[in-house]
Amino acid sequence: MDGTIVETDYDWKEIKNELGTRGKPILGHLNTLDEPHRSIKWEILERYEEEATRKAVLKEGVSEFLEFLHAKNIKTALITNNSLKNVNYLLKKFQLNFDLVISRESGLWKPSGKPLIEALKKLKIDKDEACVIGDSKFDMLAAISAGIPNIFILNKNKSDFNQKIVEVFESVSQIKIKIESLLD
Repeated sequence: MDGTIVETDYDWKEIKNELGTRGKPILGHLNTLDEPHRSIKWEILERYEEEATRKAVLKEGVSEFLEFLHAKNIKTALITNNSLKNVNYLLKKFQLNFDLVISRESGLWKPSGKPLIEALKKLKIDKDEACVIGDSKFDMLAAISAGIPNIFILNKNKSDFNQKIVEVFESVSQIKIKIESLLD
């Protein structure tokens, strides 16, 4: 969601420092903490997320891309490590629809492939017919772990990704062109 569907402004270095993750993924780290530290740290993360969510801007071309996919009867899933509360806020704000939403409340988080595997099961899609569109290394790692071969990354820093494994695009409209070519 963040970085793929919407532009959000997170200072991950500051957030991780305040949460004391010591280089570990945030969600995994928070769930290893004992109370009351766990609840306190979750509140900090949720405060940052809520602030970023309220300021989020829809990425250019997202609405048109989703309309295109729906018109072609292509099933869509939004899989995010963010909260369902923030997902619902953004979906309503930007009037977006997905066939399936999996948020962190499911207990399935990227970079694990488990949330993607769950989406494939629920949507009754074979992994070889699926595409993952994301913006981060977590998205790439989740797709690899799930065995999904079509991985499209929306990111201006192509050198951050192994382009033998993923295709990197600078805009949603470029990804739409790629998907159209796969449908021909």
